[in-house]
Amino acid sequence: MEKEKISNGEISALGINDLELLVAFSRVANGLLKNSVMDKAQILANLESLIDDPIPYALKKGGKFKNIAEKVIDLRKEGKFIKQARSVHELKKEIAEFPVFGLEHIEAGALAQMRTAIQLPIAVAGALMPDAHQGYGLPIGGVLATTANTIIPYAVGVDIACRMCLSIFELPATTIDTKQDNLKSLLLNNTHFGMGSESKAHHDTTLFDRADWGATKQIRALKDKAYRQLGTSGTGNHFVEWGELAIADGAIEGVPAGNYLALLSHSGSRGFGGNIAGYYSDIAMKKTKLPHEAKHLAWLDLHTEEGHEYWLAMNLAGEYASANHHEIHNKIAKEMKLEPLARIENHHNFAWKEQLADGTEVMVHRKGATPAGEGVLGIIPGSMSTPGFVVRGKGEATSINSASHGAGRLMSRSAAFKTIKKELITAELLNKKVTLLGSDIDEAPMAYKDIHTVMAAQHDLVDVLAKFQPRIVRMADPKEKPED
Repeated sequence: MEKEKISNGEISALGINDLELLVAFSRVANGLLKNSVMDKAQILANLESLIDDPIPYALKKGGKFKNIAEKVIDLRKEGKFIKQARSVHELKKEIAEFPVFGLEHIEAGALAQMRTAIQLPIAVAGALMPDAHQGYGLPIGGVLATTANTIIPYAVGVDIACRMCLSIFELPATTIDTKQDNLKSLLLNNTHFGMGSESKAHHDTTLFDRADWGATKQIRALKDKAYRQLGTSGTGNHFVEWGELAIADGAIEGVPAGNYLALLSHSGSRGFGGNIAGYYSDIAMKKTKLPHEAKHLAWLDLHTEEGHEYWLAMNLAGEYASANHHEIHNKIAKEMKLEPLARIENHHNFAWKEQLADGTEVMVHRKGATPAGEGVLGIIPGSMSTPGFVVRGKGEATSINSASHGAGRLMSRSAAFKTIKKELITAELLNKKVTLLGSDIDEAPMAYKDIHTVMAAQHDLVDVLAKFQPRIVRMADPKEKPED
């Protein structure tokens, strides 16, 4: 099979018309490609960025592009290879209005980030959920609809397809008290937390039979890692927990009214999604130049090779994240010799092709926001000691069919470590009868907003169907670097 190569035509298309420079660029580009240092899209994105501004590349000690960057600088000193830098996409001058749910509980930084996002030339509509707080690019709890052919990797998030999954078992909630040691063992034996955590035994690996795992070089390179991490949960605010689920009559189809034992998990696409996010975010920021305050909102065009690749990889990450949850839930159910009565799940870091109320085709980015179209079921968790809720979306157009993805952080992790006392956490967990396995001060209940206040701010967005109270909570060990 003929090896992939970067042609002189592809390099010339970047604006290089100096023969000596063309030869130098070709040698470097194809050397990197041949030795698998970078792939083609990454190399071309770097070359394009270098032509715009060679100085950062020239200053990088031991950098792969240092020599050709110095050559470009020398040529320009001689008055040669004068190239206009690619124009920076200007933000819209006027800031369009967007609804903010629970405005009084949202920090200024998150509002500022949403205002910047709505000024993007590709922005069509936006909304801010009541759990919103500052993040990278789009705030956590931000919803942004862009033109249909554009997608913003950082508006999807680093943990692509982070999601919730709830299994309801036909056992009374009191099982948590009568069989606590057994339920703790089920969590400890069937969950894996930590940055590099892997699972040694799998329940169902059929996802890896799909042809999509061979679709791009980037996906192929991550397949083995994804396989090893199937059924793991990572760090940060990710958890697997037992709890008491209170359901009213007729609220959830196939589940009679009652108080049930339920299993709830929160995690995403692990190292696979993180690597995909980092790789394509870097390409987007090199190809789409934006003002400094908006640089993390760089987008990819779905009609380009890299845009199409990201779309494929993001959707595969969604399937993989779902399989991760199913792996955990199915292993536990198998050990219990019980099938769940029902399973409810949803993404909250993803992008969907949808239509606005007026029929406009858009790409809806929900970064830390739950899909809440009419009749759509979802889960909104609280903290390790406060309730979460099974909800049904009302299809509210102003929120772009979205709701919060949780309570939302009240304070940063560093602030939590500085201000929250361990004895307060211990007292709170004791009061709520919560057994905690793992975690640290930065995930304390006090680090989060009041979930009841958050739910009250979105009564127009969702109906509450059931209440979940955490009782046995498994998280990553203390001092693990947060991945959420």
